[in-house]
Amino acid sequence: MKPIFSLIVLPSILFFYSALMMSGNSYGHDKNNNEKTSHKKTSQDEFPILKGPYMGQNPQGMVAEPFAPGIISKDGWELEGVFAPGMKEFYFTLDRATEDKKFRPTVIGFRQQNNVWKKYTEFLRRGEVSISPDGKRMHMAKGYRERVGDGWSERKSLGSMFDRKDWGIMRLSASAKGTYVFDDYKNEVIRISTVKGGKRQAPIKMGLAVNSGKFTAHPFIAPDESYLIWDSKREGGFGDSDLYISFKQKDGSWGSAINMGDKVNSDKWDAYASVTPDGKYILFNRRIDDGSDNENMNVDIYWVDAQIIETLRPK
Repeated sequence: MKPIFSLIVLPSILFFYSALMMSGNSYGHDKNNNEKTSHKKTSQDEFPILKGPYMGQNPQGMVAEPFAPGIISKDGWELEGVFAPGMKEFYFTLDRATEDKKFRPTVIGFRQQNNVWKKYTEFLRRGEVSISPDGKRMHMAKGYRERVGDGWSERKSLGSMFDRKDWGIMRLSASAKGTYVFDDYKNEVIRISTVKGGKRQAPIKMGLAVNSGKFTAHPFIAPDESYLIWDSKREGGFGDSDLYISFKQKDGSWGSAINMGDKVNSDKWDAYASVTPDGKYILFNRRIDDGSDNENMNVDIYWVDAQIIETLRPK
């Protein structure tokens, strides 16, 4: 049974539930075991043998479906599916609750070796995982881990520009140019930080094209910065938080938010989108239960052909 805020409105429950897992304090963080790999269930036994691209899953079409049903997406709580550049590593988050710790978000990492996907790491989660386009950094909210050989360093802070008590970063996404886009659950906004002349610029709030509606969070910026995807609850949506996309304009501004439509969104909570590094698929999360039991949510990873982005791009 998972802890949950005593909130009535479902989107706010899910929004602040994701905040419960963020980095920077005791939320979802075992201070005595920061990034150490858990010794419980670290073997391959809990997952079947998977072969071929995309964790052995058949290519997905233009209507969103569960990703790896019964393997990754199961009864319970699985989210934040991301592939690393090169498409040879896959990470997702689940809850490793114990008798002593009722909520224990944990990242599971797989690596493809000789066409076979094998679990190779498991560590307590401190911030939502995203990986830089060059594959050299694993961003985790206001912290990151650097690629070291075939593994990752200990988590490091992004510094005082981002590591602030008055901000609640859940996800930070990076472009190939080094631009950071990140959310802030404490202030319910998305901010952007660019790099100019080799110097990191102070983050600023994005405009109303992005920061409108409620529970605006979990941004993903395209490696080439041509579009931004995030989730929010807005008028005219499908009933709960939906995925939206904005395309960068010729003058560098961000275009109006476009709802990604009923082939992606549902009347349930849809959030946490990311695009695979090969540009072919969008992975995101959907709450699939009826919403009646907020202590035992069923949240799954879904995926859909990323060609849907081109169908939404203004002509």
